[in-house]
Amino acid sequence: MTDDSEFATPSRADAPSAKTDAARPATEQFATSGLEEKSPTAKSPKKARPFWQELIILCVVALVIAWFVKAFFIQSFYVPSESMMPTLIGHTHGNAPDDRLLVQKVSYWSGGPDRGDVVVFKDPGGWLSDAETPDPNAFQRAMEVVGLYPTGGHLVKRVIGVGGDHVQCCDSKGRLQINGESIDEPYVKNPAATKAREFDVTVPDGKLWVMGDNRAHSADSVYHMDEKAGGFVDEDLVVGKVWSVVWPLDRFGGLPDVGDIGDLDD
Repeated sequence: MTDDSEFATPSRADAPSAKTDAARPATEQFATSGLEEKSPTAKSPKKARPFWQELIILCVVALVIAWFVKAFFIQSFYVPSESMMPTLIGHTHGNAPDDRLLVQKVSYWSGGPDRGDVVVFKDPGGWLSDAETPDPNAFQRAMEVVGLYPTGGHLVKRVIGVGGDHVQCCDSKGRLQINGESIDEPYVKNPAATKAREFDVTVPDGKLWVMGDNRAHSADSVYHMDEKAGGFVDEDLVVGKVWSVVWPLDRFGGLPDVGDIGDLDD
């Protein structure tokens, strides 16, 4: 086959070579056009984002994840006082560092606290002095804005009575009684201090009766029972259940067994 556009008037003598040569320019033209022409569907490389944009995106994603975890799963706190010794250590105990805690919220997704739980809860009102609730620094204020730092004061105590419980102090051996049953409390620092003030209360529904393990130095339900709220704490104020001590490392781990109080029938 010849290409008439390039070989319009070949001579008869040159005809054989014309057939041979005729294929060459056609092949060369095809090869050349394949190299020179650009595909209409080809895309230019995507331009990378500037580093500062990627950094902002990463920070926003990290904040969202941190807020989600804090709001629904787990939150950290530290112990500022000696009221829960020896279970938890506060800064007033010599030179020992404050215990840092992880407080989990999963246990209370479908119900309230149980007897014996160590819980962190918001100040019911007037339980903390101004000295115990220092003003947050600039970083803490920034974390408050995005919901990653708890606002207001918080306390940590042990749940002794839940809604409907009859709690009394004390039997002849100085032990608490819950629904008429005396309980042993291996977590209490000074058991004799439990009977320092007698009481006899029935916990309303939706409320808690809480006490510190260091009974002689704890502003708990017993301490506040003469106030208008009667020393009871609303279940709605509970942030979560203390799951573990994470600092200092020599105290790392879960909390000790709660003894009889965890075995009482509802």
